[in-house]
Amino acid sequence: MTVTDPLAEEKAAARAAGFARRKIAHAARTPAATARLAEVLRAHAGKSLAGYMPMRTEIDCLPAMAAHDGPVGVPVILGPGQALRFRRWTPDARMVTGDFGALIPETGDWIDPQVLIVPLVAFDRRGYRLGYGGGFYDRTLEGLRARGPVVAIGFAYAAQEVDRVPTEPTDQPLDLIVTETGIIVPA
Repeated sequence: MTVTDPLAEEKAAARAAGFARRKIAHAARTPAATARLAEVLRAHAGKSLAGYMPMRTEIDCLPAMAAHDGPVGVPVILGPGQALRFRRWTPDARMVTGDFGALIPETGDWIDPQVLIVPLVAFDRRGYRLGYGGGFYDRTLEGLRARGPVVAIGFAYAAQEVDRVPTEPTDQPLDLIVTETGIIVPA
């Protein structure tokens, strides 16, 4: 007898639909979202920023990261069930393949971000996001927020918006969502 978890099934279905919408939006991408993200980040000049190295159809935040006035890091997965750490990144950093195929700086100092650009598969106007299912960003945001203020910015295509992301108590909300069509401040 197989026991099913209704929330896990709901998240899996939402994730599959989100990936499909993101793939279509990625094919029609324009630079508008990156310019909007860089504009938002100007309000956080001097603060430490964590971005991500885009994979597959993730929206590209690298130009905004490169333009940021302050230290920038990218996530490093230390292991299953652990929070992310962020290694300092510059556009000319030597990169190697890390866990899950994401590029990470080969060497560099660790930084504690005050602002995070968070990748996602789907989001809603409440500020919740659906990620890949590993819980890395939820654990990371929970830990960072326990130590002090942190701004979590979801970066996505507008097509990734859904009416309601299925959530559980461990899910951490975003403070802003930036898309090619605008900036969403969660209700």
